Amino acid sequence: MASNATSFTSPLASAKLGAVAVPPQLEYVIDTISKASGWTIVFTLLAALVAWDQIKYVLNKGTIAGPSWKIPFIGPFLESIDPKFEEYYAKWMSGPLSCVSVFHKFVVIASTRDMARKVFNSPSYVKPCVVDVAHKLLGADNWVFLDGPAHVEFRKGLNGLFTRRALEIYLPGQEEVYNRYFKTFLDITKKAGGKPVPFMPHFREVITAVSCRSFVGHYISDEAVKKIADDYYLITAALELVNFPIIIPYTKTWYGKKAADMVLAEFAKCAAKSKVRMAAGGEATCIMDAWVKQMIDSQKWREAVASGNTEGIEKPTQLLRDFTDYEISQTIFTFLFASQDATSSAATWLFQTMAQRPDVLDRVREENLKVRNGDIHASLNMEQLESMTYTRAVVRELLRYRPPVLMVPYLVKKPFPISEDYTVPKGSMVIPTTYMALRDPEVYPNPDYFDPERYYSGDAEVKGAKNYLVFGVGPHYCLGQQYAQLNLALFVGKASLLLDWKHHPTPLSEEIKVFATIFPKDDCPLTFEERKW
Repeated sequence: MASNATSFTSPLASAKLGAVAVPPQLEYVIDTISKASGWTIVFTLLAALVAWDQIKYVLNKGTIAGPSWKIPFIGPFLESIDPKFEEYYAKWMSGPLSCVSVFHKFVVIASTRDMARKVFNSPSYVKPCVVDVAHKLLGADNWVFLDGPAHVEFRKGLNGLFTRRALEIYLPGQEEVYNRYFKTFLDITKKAGGKPVPFMPHFREVITAVSCRSFVGHYISDEAVKKIADDYYLITAALELVNFPIIIPYTKTWYGKKAADMVLAEFAKCAAKSKVRMAAGGEATCIMDAWVKQMIDSQKWREAVASGNTEGIEKPTQLLRDFTDYEISQTIFTFLFASQDATSSAATWLFQTMAQRPDVLDRVREENLKVRNGDIHASLNMEQLESMTYTRAVVRELLRYRPPVLMVPYLVKKPFPISEDYTVPKGSMVIPTTYMALRDPEVYPNPDYFDPERYYSGDAEVKGAKNYLVFGVGPHYCLGQQYAQLNLALFVGKASLLLDWKHHPTPLSEEIKVFATIFPKDDCPLTFEERKW
């Protein structure tokens, strides 16, 4: 039986490679692999992946500034959990172009004015991308992610919402919110026993409230506005410049997604109400109304053309299709997304800086009293708001001095020859910064000094035309730039007449905290009192 057993042994049992023809040079390699343990194979594969990760980074980096090697796979992700302005500044100072690599994204940072402008003005090579998770929060089909002709066409339909005539419609709602919140400011100081309170969160709330009133009017309740103001912090946290690229339960991105879904649902309800009211002939009092009215007027025109009788019907400047409640909600949400953090940042620095510069605040107060003919409670129309050249210069300079948006991420659609010596790889992110252009001493003498005279009596408007990148340039420049500046002028102007406030400085007051936009590290401790005339 023993001899019979061996007769059934496989002819390959003693063969290394069977009938496969393998060069003798590879026999040793294959033999080693076949004898290796599972852990050895795992560690070998891991080492190969680490090596490839480094090689790919070095090839992408080329000659531009940046770390000579990267932490495998995650890169400087841990730094993004607590981003520091000083680290960003060091990157900008390291060269016109520098780089990092985080997770699967290779990131090129464009620091100079000309490099930044080139990115902003190169839509054939780049498109806005924010961060990976933004598509999940805002919706992958959101208009801000559109590119080329589709983006241009959609944007045309929104331009009418930010004309001078349209902006005047939104003023009463803004004044109403500010009047209410000024009383809240006084109550906060009173409840604190006159002690300073960090006001950054309260400025975020008031900006959310004024944005909601401007965007969706009274279709939304005060309770819903408060809920959005409280929860929007979660959306900002989820959209930090570099964050984990997927949504995992109970992480920042997960909480941000829940908050975003809540905002979208509220705005969709507002859209449905606006459609009913505008169809009944109501007057537009907010951005949503103005947009819905354009849709209704466009539909009336198309029906008139189809019937062959357009007599008495004015053709709309821009013919719009009918958008669903969800599409309207998405778009209004992007307005909130674009304005909330940036305007909250500007408002915080504006009130801190005005308290530090009583000479400037006195001139703002004097101008606002004069334009209201001595009545501190008088409301403003657009002509009066535009006439306050010094107050507007203060806002303009504040946005230069403390630009809320430091960087704007773009996705590279195809190899982008950003300079004679370097081409940004396809699929990378390229991030132009605004900060360095706004601190150019040749354009802005003594750039670290807050000086509204640059824009009131100086030549900064002309001399710095190419440097003022606060709202971007090119096809994706900020639609609401006039809205934002006039809104801030209204805010600080009304406050100067109705309130006195004091800043209580700490060692961190002038230190910059990066939270999507920038804030004082101590969150701006203030006390408010009713102004006595």
